[in-house]
Amino acid sequence: MIIALFQRFCWMDEGLQARLHDRGWPDVNRPQSMVMTNIVSGVVRPSDIARNLGLSRQAIHSTINQMVKLDIVRMETDPDDRRHMIVSLTETGARMRKDAQRAMDALTAQIAEVLGQDRFDALLAALEDDWGDNIERATAPTKKKRA
Repeated sequence: MIIALFQRFCWMDEGLQARLHDRGWPDVNRPQSMVMTNIVSGVVRPSDIARNLGLSRQAIHSTINQMVKLDIVRMETDPDDRRHMIVSLTETGARMRKDAQRAMDALTAQIAEVLGQDRFDALLAALEDDWGDNIERATAPTKKKRA
């Protein structure tokens, strides 16, 4: 199942990137795309984005710095906690996000057309359901005491 989910994720991301490219936006790589997804979802601290993506903070900062150079995002001090930085979309990034949303709407409509509305609705409902805790918690082994 993970392979099928990953293949469909790649299909959507590649379709999104192709549509953005066709509209004249700079090409972004998958990590940059995933940073954008986190920001739009409300995850704005680099350390939280790194944790969500399973990447190091250094890798996320490198990715964010690339995006700053493209004028897609900016880094600012978190007004609620000055010890942290937050990432936000620039005006350019916000316009890019609007085009990305239109592209995702088109991709979603394409999927609904291919699957049929009932199957599409069932797929979306299954993906949106709470699948429960994904980490099996085993009890920690106890250390044997030496006699």
